[in-house]
Amino acid sequence: MNTDKIVAEAIAKDYAPKENSKLIALKKLDRQAKRPATVFAYTCGIVSALVFGTGMSLAMGVIGEGLMGIVLGIVIGVVGMAGCAVNYPIYKKMLEKGKSKYAYEIVQLAREIADK
Repeated sequence: MNTDKIVAEAIAKDYAPKENSKLIALKKLDRQAKRPATVFAYTCGIVSALVFGTGMSLAMGVIGEGLMGIVLGIVIGVVGMAGCAVNYPIYKKMLEKGKSKYAYEIVQLAREIADK
């Protein structure tokens, strides 16, 4: 078997014009429906984790001192924990909303592709 030919065909396939534009449109709609929820989830998760870590550092006395640092650290840590806790439920709601927004178009296009 000629592996050079197989590799060359695989590379050429990546650069060839796509024939099934409906499939590309379907994938694009799917990404469009999911993107806002995904961006929110990553952003909220990162920010919440950083806030939680800052609170932990304050509470343990790594970046602050005294009783005020401990109390402030606990408060900030709880805020970070709350952000982490609500992240997934909000993500699910946003994902559901995005899917319902594009559901008709996606189902219609998927049926067209399947009937082909």
